[in-house]
Amino acid sequence: CCVAMAMPMVHLVAHATDLGHPGARAAEMLSLLLASAFVSRILFGALADRIGGLWTLLVGSAGQAAVLASYAFVESFLGLYAISALFGLVFGGIVPAYAIIVRELFPASQAGWRIGAVFLFGTIGMALGGSLGGLIFDLFGSYRTAFLVGGAFNLGNLALIGTLVRRQEQFRPRAILV
Repeated sequence: CCVAMAMPMVHLVAHATDLGHPGARAAEMLSLLLASAFVSRILFGALADRIGGLWTLLVGSAGQAAVLASYAFVESFLGLYAISALFGLVFGGIVPAYAIIVRELFPASQAGWRIGAVFLFGTIGMALGGSLGGLIFDLFGSYRTAFLVGGAFNLGNLALIGTLVRRQEQFRPRAILV
């Protein structure tokens, strides 16, 4: 998820200015994205309290995939503002959901190293996403392909999360009706 997550954050300003929008307005788009992500962390925390960490991660990752792909097709000024706000709302709660998932699935005595490992690989994914987006831009001269590749990474992430959700549901104890 972090490969896909990093692409708009790292390349949004360059993408918007390449489309002819003023640099200051492009920077505002990034600020709006990050402000929306702040709000999202609170909303996704409330959602995780109701449906659990894995389901919350699935919802956020599905939203991230859809909104990320839309960056490849929207070029208008207001459209990019709207997508930036939406992207912030769907991506902001994803990383904190991983800590909730570790809390839900593993003993507390293992939480420290497991959360550390998850965030280590998340950081590596973020670095890869930013670098990969730039490399793809250099190869194709457009961020459209980079955003679509990010969407493909997101689809792979959704397949993994979906598998974990199905597995969790399979082993969840069922209530016995008498």
